Amino acid sequence: MEVSNEFSNYRFYKITECNMCGSPESNHRLMGQRLNQSTGLRPKTKAGISVSVFECKNCGLIFSNPMPVPNNIQDHYGLPPETYWKEENFSWDENYFAYEIKQLNSIMEVKSGMKSLDVGAGLGRSMISLEKAGFDSYGIEASIPFYERAISKMGVEKNKLKLGMLEDVEYDENVFDFITFGAVLEHLYNPAQSLQKAFKWLKPGGIIHVEVPSSKHLVGRLINRYYKLRGTNYVTNISPMHSPFHLYEFDVKSFEELAKHNNFSIAKVEHHVCEIMFFPNFSKPFLRKYMELTKKGMMLIIWLQKK
Repeated sequence: MEVSNEFSNYRFYKITECNMCGSPESNHRLMGQRLNQSTGLRPKTKAGISVSVFECKNCGLIFSNPMPVPNNIQDHYGLPPETYWKEENFSWDENYFAYEIKQLNSIMEVKSGMKSLDVGAGLGRSMISLEKAGFDSYGIEASIPFYERAISKMGVEKNKLKLGMLEDVEYDENVFDFITFGAVLEHLYNPAQSLQKAFKWLKPGGIIHVEVPSSKHLVGRLINRYYKLRGTNYVTNISPMHSPFHLYEFDVKSFEELAKHNNFSIAKVEHHVCEIMFFPNFSKPFLRKYMELTKKGMMLIIWLQKK
């Protein structure tokens, strides 16, 4: 029997403790199974390889066990951006990252010449926004096509953008005033270690901005209930083997627990509802209001400050 190359490109690692709080495997709750493709509304019609999805009962982190890791990271992120982005995405807009810069200004005094680092810089648009806001702006990008387009199409300076995974990149300690992980941390196999490394690069008093999927997302929980009513044990959380390749969902407590053993504090927390899918239009205003009040939106935004 021939093994599909799609599956043989993965290694699977057993998780023995929560990545963010360190709680043991005995403290992890099995939620269900996640396929290597979108499950859709009729999960029983789908075939594929699945991994078990767990939730840490101590801090709310959601992850798969075992954890699938591609032999080559470009298998996940090596697609040319043109395959799913339109031409207008290859231009900078003055409103891009403007909200985040405004929020940063509410936490710390931003001064011209401060250094910033964008982890997962993509096409470099946040780098450009930070540069125009007065920062000396740097970035890291793991995808070869995105790295190349950031330089060739967006005009990002090559000496300010490093190609590689955060785990393999180095900077001097205490050099950056601001580091952003915008929709990045959920893609990293060791988010706690990644944050710890980034904090070494950050100056005392500096800020790290983290934007991640929330493990308390109401719509996700409702979809899981729907799957259960259909007689399956599938869940919609994370997507470790298919786009967008999310490995984790986080709760505020995930960061509170990590802060207990590291030299940072939580400066600000935001909960954003984002787009509501799979529900009739008449129900969306009610769902949106409820998620705003209960802080059960799709996106969790955390602002961390180094002591």
